[in-house]
Amino acid sequence: MNTAIVFDPALIRKYDKAGPRYTSYPTAVQFHDGFGEAAYREQARASNASGRPLSLYLHIPFCDTVCFYCACNKIVTKNRRHAAPYLDHLYREIALQGALFDRSRPVTQLHWGGGTPTFVSAAEMRDLMRVTGEHFRLLDDDSGEYSIEVDPREADEHTIALLRELGFNRLSLGVQDFDPEVQRAVNRIQSREITFAVMDAARREGFKSISVDLIYGLPHQNAARFGRTVDEIVAQGPDRLSVFNYAHLPELFKTQRQIDTNALPPPAEKLEILKTAIERLTAAGYVYIGMDHFAKPDDELAQAQRAGTLYRNFQGYSTHADCDLIGLGATSIGMVGDSYSQNHKTLEAYYARIDENRLAVFRGVRLDADDRLRRAVITELICHFHLDFAAVERRFGIGFRDYFAAELSELADLQADGLLELTETGVQVLPPGRLLIRNICMVFDRYLRDQRQQRFSRVI
Repeated sequence: MNTAIVFDPALIRKYDKAGPRYTSYPTAVQFHDGFGEAAYREQARASNASGRPLSLYLHIPFCDTVCFYCACNKIVTKNRRHAAPYLDHLYREIALQGALFDRSRPVTQLHWGGGTPTFVSAAEMRDLMRVTGEHFRLLDDDSGEYSIEVDPREADEHTIALLRELGFNRLSLGVQDFDPEVQRAVNRIQSREITFAVMDAARREGFKSISVDLIYGLPHQNAARFGRTVDEIVAQGPDRLSVFNYAHLPELFKTQRQIDTNALPPPAEKLEILKTAIERLTAAGYVYIGMDHFAKPDDELAQAQRAGTLYRNFQGYSTHADCDLIGLGATSIGMVGDSYSQNHKTLEAYYARIDENRLAVFRGVRLDADDRLRRAVITELICHFHLDFAAVERRFGIGFRDYFAAELSELADLQADGLLELTETGVQVLPPGRLLIRNICMVFDRYLRDQRQQRFSRVI
């Protein structure tokens, strides 16, 4: 497929409005407390008939220090003993969840996220993987996609060796920016030496994939400074990179109130930073996967996109479209059967539910036929930049032009601006539209039409 990107500042400014990232459809805004533990249990049991493999997400919320830009669910503490009661409850939740799913269903994807998963001790990491294996069928042949988020400041060569021993074969490293002034402004002091040492250790231990996260739009950034960080990271040759847009929402995330708003780059400079990153990465041979993601041409994500099997879930782009995703730990989100569900967000509420020997699910949504149809359309667009009307009609038994008459009318406006090509047989997203794929997907989101309140970050 053609992976070219055209950076058109005028189009980006025109379409730079708020919108979902579509890690799910319906999005979490539509989750409600009418979907609780009983509904989740029903979906879980029914899913066993499919025999689908499983994906596990385990949330470790603890961080030693706070990064001011962070919008994740986290608990900042230097007291490592706080992890023990959390892990005890997580073990019990794993047992409760494991009892719902047939043991014959293999875990082909596993991810530890946070927070900082390596906040916990080596012994605790061993115990967590052991308990998980007692209740779910983990793979022992290194064929699964077992990944972990790592803060290089919380890891060394011994940590990386342990993670490989436990079965992890993919590593995601947070970097954000190497510039000292930017690091001080966001309270994340992290040297190149520490970062590269972790990457080198991962290669020595045989990790299959190394991914690096960068953020643009942070205080004191400009195109030249950020370009140096990109160049230094590219020189290390990670398999994947994510270049995230910083969304400054201090009214929602208290830690962001520590950031000096006056130091944030103005919109024109922010666009130049993004343009610089895209130019450097594509010149280095990275393929634009979509949204914020880039990968080497031989990476599994790029291969899946070429094969038409790429998928998107709460961890971002994925090669495992055939999994039921089980969320474990406080605030985790799962996707089981025709439903999404989320655990309680606070430790107090999460602990209370587990202490009652109950699942921690407190809200979610059951998808109806229209949700499943629109999710398929959005997934195809956001993963492959293409939509075949006939394929959708065969799968869902609809007449595409009749069902989506209003949406096709809206797409005509995007076609006039050069974002896509609309034909009798389908939609082809053009190079200027790839950076604005969220806008194109939003046309098919029926919930946005009724939205009254701003609840999403800007697309660029």
